[in-house]
Amino acid sequence: MKLALVFPGQGSQKPGMGKALAAAYPAARRVFEEVDDALNQKLSKLIFDGAEIDLRRTENTQPALMTVGMAVLRVLADEGGAAPGSYSLVAGHSLGEYSALAAAGAFTIADAARVLRARGLAMQKAVPGDAGVMSAVLGAELAAVEKAAADAADLTGGVCVVANDNAPGQVVLSGSTTAVEAAEVGVKAAGAKRAVRLEVAAAFHSPLMQPAAAEMKRVLAEVALRTPAVPVVANVTAGQASDPNDIRELLVRQITGRVRWRECVTHIAAQGVDTLLELGAGKVLAGLAKRIEPGLTTYSVETPEDVAAFLTMVR
Repeated sequence: MKLALVFPGQGSQKPGMGKALAAAYPAARRVFEEVDDALNQKLSKLIFDGAEIDLRRTENTQPALMTVGMAVLRVLADEGGAAPGSYSLVAGHSLGEYSALAAAGAFTIADAARVLRARGLAMQKAVPGDAGVMSAVLGAELAAVEKAAADAADLTGGVCVVANDNAPGQVVLSGSTTAVEAAEVGVKAAGAKRAVRLEVAAAFHSPLMQPAAAEMKRVLAEVALRTPAVPVVANVTAGQASDPNDIRELLVRQITGRVRWRECVTHIAAQGVDTLLELGAGKVLAGLAKRIEPGLTTYSVETPEDVAAFLTMVR
């Protein structure tokens, strides 16, 4: 088995995620405590028992998802299921790239939590007034969505770009509200099954996030970033990165750039990886991977039951 670890992005969060894991495993509890201390906030209480509306706030969602993913990894490492050296590559979807870097030892968990808190705040503040929208287009080819986005931007004078190329038939638009609305009409005319608005605070991964990119350049310059123990597959290039200076630049570019997730998974498979292990909340990435590279074996691990099932498989 040649293994890669992947970590989910915004949208996978849910109240109570990681609670059963923390109750069952001291290693998981220590991760939640570490993040609470780093943020000087009981983020664990918000994750386990807080209101969904509070968890959806971007500055909470981002460190929360990283925390759950790292708690799962710590448990698997302790139990012998995903010890350092057992995986060949790491990747994460959008904010999940920070989780991946923490998994590879490039960030400490505490630093990853603090950086993601700053990232969430910067992204929320980036666009005053109309913060823009994001829309998932289902059932259309990438080229058709790209054309609809460009046509909508020309028609309205607003911003509309492809933010995420997630999988065949699943592409996400991002930009000014009027421009995205026009693009939704365009993609449906081009044969898309539907366009679904996403519940996000702003138009992420678009040029509207340029103020957040500038802020993250400053934040990342002040954080210790070590060479990862295994390469990370970067969102914006779908290629491997190991040099800390390159990683900083890629993380800044990621704020306004496209998440090339389909290409990331294809790259992972091309390196001989046969098993993709999704760590943290939900099963979104495992589902996407099966559509992108059907030959991959995928596992999603979040709960104690998931841990037990995966350990039974690898032992």
